[in-house]
Amino acid sequence: MLYAITGTDAPDSLAQRLAARPEHLARLQALQADGKLVLAGPFPAIDSNDPGSAGFSGSLIVAEFASLADAEQWAAADPYVAAGVYASVSVKPFRKVLPA
Repeated sequence: MLYAITGTDAPDSLAQRLAARPEHLARLQALQADGKLVLAGPFPAIDSNDPGSAGFSGSLIVAEFASLADAEQWAAADPYVAAGVYASVSVKPFRKVLPA
């Protein structure tokens, strides 16, 4: 089943985000290589593709996992969690409708 993982950034966490980004991306690339990643990306803190020093307000990952518990375990092990980038993480079942 698909799960939507939403991380909400802690205030002033841009430096931690940038430092942990290579490890974070490596985990996402592993999901992609396994054919389980639907989409992933950050929420810019301002209306811009390149928010600069404004940074990001969080991230969205939609991926396939065997169970909610597996998705929660994967999300809890994210380098952004360990680095203090995410103040909170939400994991919810997701049903893709479009595009087909």
